[in-house]
Amino acid sequence: MSNDSRLQQDVIAELEFEPSIDHTQIGVTVTNGVVTLTGFVRTYIEKMTAEKCARRVHGVRAIAEELEVRLLAASRTTDTDLAERILNVFKWDASIPKTGVDVKVEHGRVTLTGEVDWHFQQEACGKAVGRIHGVTGVNNLIHVKTQASAFDVRQRIVDAFKRSADIDASTITVITEGGKVTLGGKVRAWHERATAERAAWAAPGVTKVEDNIILAF
Repeated sequence: MSNDSRLQQDVIAELEFEPSIDHTQIGVTVTNGVVTLTGFVRTYIEKMTAEKCARRVHGVRAIAEELEVRLLAASRTTDTDLAERILNVFKWDASIPKTGVDVKVEHGRVTLTGEVDWHFQQEACGKAVGRIHGVTGVNNLIHVKTQASAFDVRQRIVDAFKRSADIDASTITVITEGGKVTLGGKVRAWHERATAERAAWAAPGVTKVEDNIILAF
């Protein structure tokens, strides 16, 4: 059995193992370690969960996520109702700023714009929207204000790497240019790469992270 065939079976098994998604409508193909997910899901959060399942599988080098959210006719919600739901969720979420974020809904797809102080606020907005039933897609265009110097950003990231039990800071390179951070080097698994990227985003003033870390299997 080829490596791609084995990897395809592992991804399918991981999707079957996840109780929150209907794996029967999801197709999986693998070419040179690149996994392509196709088919239909019932909600946007199910779409994101399917991608996370694939990323958990050892040997996956990249993912092409082509899943479509297909709502049942009885569960469709008007754009106006969706916008109201989103604003209500934002109102009660402590991690989302009360001002500075604008919401636009068109045919179930939500576009978020505006400006926030931290990346976690931008991320919280996207996650909150994705959990709302009736949303078919999210364009998170919220901008993160640049606050810190390049040196300060780099030092905070390196310190976060050293504190993490999951990654070896010595194998990761960090280059900063204003609020942009470029990560390089090698890690052993996807979760280490994700840990490094989260550490970079957690530094104040980071507006963009370019993750060039490669997996050394």
